[in-house]
Amino acid sequence: MSQPHSAIPASEESAAETQTAPTNTAPPPSYVKLAMRNMVRKRATSLFHFALTAAGLLGVLVGLAFLDRYFNS
Repeated sequence: MSQPHSAIPASEESAAETQTAPTNTAPPPSYVKLAMRNMVRKRATSLFHFALTAAGLLGVLVGLAFLDRYFNS
């Protein structure tokens, strides 16, 4: 009743697990490196999003300057 489910002893199971483990010692690429690679691959999309961000930021700054001048004059 108290026999293990597998026929292989525990010491042989751990040895088999260590043999099949991947030996990849290189660290995974960083998120910055992946983002840079993605920006190079999808250049038009990245430039379009950058232009939208720049235009939006410029619009916010001009809008705040207008409101500041309008309410503080």
